[in-house]
Amino acid sequence: MIRAVVVDDQALVRLGLRVLLESEDDIALVGEAADGREAIEVVRRLRPDIVLMDVRMPVLDGIEALRVIVADRALADTKVLVLTTFELDEYVFEALRAGASGFMIKDTEPAELLRAIRVVAAGESLLSPTVTRRLIGEFVAHPSRRPTPHPQLGTLTEREREIVGEVAAGRTNDEIAERLVLSPATVRTHVSRAMVKLHARDRAQLVVFAYQSGLAPETR
Repeated sequence: MIRAVVVDDQALVRLGLRVLLESEDDIALVGEAADGREAIEVVRRLRPDIVLMDVRMPVLDGIEALRVIVADRALADTKVLVLTTFELDEYVFEALRAGASGFMIKDTEPAELLRAIRVVAAGESLLSPTVTRRLIGEFVAHPSRRPTPHPQLGTLTEREREIVGEVAAGRTNDEIAERLVLSPATVRTHVSRAMVKLHARDRAQLVVFAYQSGLAPETR
């Protein structure tokens, strides 16, 4: 059973998510919060598997709450999936850098959101294709944002660098395998090795490192 906490300052949004989650047999809504500070208290008390976190909230915003949750070793098994609107694109990279395991737009189809919850709760990371494209656009629109190579970048093989770039482009392991004419298992191995070498917490953080290091296609 996936234990979830919903964090949003809008009661109507929390209600909608509550109804959606309670309709699933494998997901249990165990708590709610209306701001970041309350979210930290609820998450520390309940230690859920996943937190659906809004960004812009009173008292303490979602990014700051996310940082506190990720930094708490007692919450190492709690994943955070950030939910927001198109108007908050500037927070995508910041949320991922702060430790979010996924980022979804609030008007995502219910079935897609449920899939995202299951993917993130299982320990994977997830960026919707729309968010990935907008993340790329953010970097293209700010050419003055120069890449700052990861200190361990030199430990990657050429193939690993290539695959990290494909991950940053928002492609799945199967899509990367098809593009590079490799088996999905081989791609998974390269991704895992790159994560270990770069000390990436998850696939989402690997995307952040790729952009910071200039490995993403649009930053090269």
